[in-house]
Amino acid sequence: MRIFGVILAGGAGRRMGGVDKAFVRLAGRPLVAHVADRLEPQVERLAISANGDAARFSFGLPVLADVQGAGPLAGVLAALIWAKPLGATAVLSAPVDAPFLPGDLCPRLCLAAEQAAQGLAIAQAGDRAHPTFGLWPVALIGPLSEFLTSGVNPKVMDFTRAHGAVEAAFPDARAFANLNTPEDLSHAEAMLSGRPA
Repeated sequence: MRIFGVILAGGAGRRMGGVDKAFVRLAGRPLVAHVADRLEPQVERLAISANGDAARFSFGLPVLADVQGAGPLAGVLAALIWAKPLGATAVLSAPVDAPFLPGDLCPRLCLAAEQAAQGLAIAQAGDRAHPTFGLWPVALIGPLSEFLTSGVNPKVMDFTRAHGAVEAAFPDARAFANLNTPEDLSHAEAMLSGRPA
């Protein structure tokens, strides 16, 4: 398998005050840098899915505009369309506001995907699914494009359920913490510095 990666950075950051979450700083570095550090060693190539001026990302990574502007799934579709002609088998996704994502995200999802009819796997921890942390086969380009243009509210879990996603269990739910609010950011800073939150 040839697995590429994508950082999903297309959100509006409303609960963070409308800021570009990719550039919110944690321990002095932007969130996108933390996620890239964890994701890049697990994949053959890495890209960022984001809208707006691509030049603001100076990380030497390709920046992919959302294909249909419909939340995380639009970012996944953009990544699949980018990755397929480059020879990728699947794309590993993670959101830009999850700086503690597991270092073994890719191998665990690959193992789970072997049990999935369509090779689709998502993360599960703390008794809940985390579908933006997923392994998406390039064969899903057609079905995902159809889903996003079907007129329904494009929920990630609806698509993953409909396509037989298998959940890969992870032991530490904190690895999937999303930093959605200033309070979440303060808690993450405290965690990194060893202070009580």
